[in-house]
Amino acid sequence: MCRSIKTLFNFDPPATELEIRDASLQFVRKLSGFSVPSQANEAAFERAVEQVAASARELITSLRTTAAPKNREVEAAKARERSAARFGQAG
Repeated sequence: MCRSIKTLFNFDPPATELEIRDASLQFVRKLSGFSVPSQANEAAFERAVEQVAASARELITSLRTTAAPKNREVEAAKARERSAARFGQAG
């Protein structure tokens, strides 16, 4: 489940709100063990997602680096190459 959480810091263009929320949702899903919470737990689950997203947003905006921002397309291509090497070509 958490394998879908990607690094969000130091990219050009910067991480979007949707990317931060998606990563936060995956994190809360992993911690809670629920991919979809029950109605009884839905409010707590959503509150946790919002709190994690706020913390992630604060972290990302607070971090500093001298490294050049990474290009999303280049990093995605590298990830596909690693996947292909690890699991073989699909099809």
